[in-house]
Amino acid sequence: MTDLRAVLGEYLQVRRALGYKLERAGRLLPGFVTFVHQARAPFITTALALAWATQSPHGAPGWAAARLSVVRGFATYVRALDPRTELPPVTLLPCKRRRGTPYLYSDADVRALMDTAHASLAPFKGATYCTLLGLLATTGLRVGEALALDHADWDTGDGVLRIRHAKFGKTRLVPLHASTGAALTAYCRLRDRTFRAPRSPSLFVSRAGTRLHYTNVHVAFLRLVRTAGLVDRPPRRPRLHDLRHSFAMHTLLAWYHAGVDVEARLPWLSTYLGHVGPASTYWYLTATPELVTVAHRRLERFLEDPS
Repeated sequence: MTDLRAVLGEYLQVRRALGYKLERAGRLLPGFVTFVHQARAPFITTALALAWATQSPHGAPGWAAARLSVVRGFATYVRALDPRTELPPVTLLPCKRRRGTPYLYSDADVRALMDTAHASLAPFKGATYCTLLGLLATTGLRVGEALALDHADWDTGDGVLRIRHAKFGKTRLVPLHASTGAALTAYCRLRDRTFRAPRSPSLFVSRAGTRLHYTNVHVAFLRLVRTAGLVDRPPRRPRLHDLRHSFAMHTLLAWYHAGVDVEARLPWLSTYLGHVGPASTYWYLTATPELVTVAHRRLERFLEDPS
């Protein structure tokens, strides 16, 4: 019988070295390995994988399919070591991934959140969240990327941020608008005056001088949303990640209004957002009424005068 626990350690190490975080796999697969060992099975079978995937107390079909998908990836690796390993078919627990409709922030929404941060939080914390929200709104950074920034990643001379903890372990440079750079520089000066001997190299810090934790940021953000009166907004309650969606949409709309070749510029947006390619960026480009109207007008002009 293959030592699945040892193989699991190798699998996670190899995949993470390739840039995959495998957070869900890291949490779930040890339980699956225990399940196989308790069944005294000599190798992974489809029946065992299915039984484990569907025993979840959550009971949702999508969650069972996600659990089976995690096993499928691991089983593919194990099969190279033990040919008896069975791979659960992709069609075994089919579940189409649903894309949640994002909330698209207006400039007024972002300003309301920033003003609320200043007005309702302690001075330094308010400045931290005001600057963080502004940075997310004007750059489309992932929240994790912003929280992972160190002070040394902000090049004030060139006005460029270095993103070192992007997906798949990649690094990219993100140039900032002059106003965003000025706001970030002002925050850094406030942080340095507040903490003469910093406890963390982080760009954004808590009132204790430590790096911000995502869970705490999320809780604080929900409070700001409620205080700013943005809770009951269709099609859903605003999320932090929706600032990234909004940046992509506003950029696209600006290009349409400017009359530029959007198709040719889409790779620029993909690179700025840290996507592998334009195909990943399309995920963020939700068709809003304004976007459909602008695109339709542009098509009408083209049909009237193809030259």
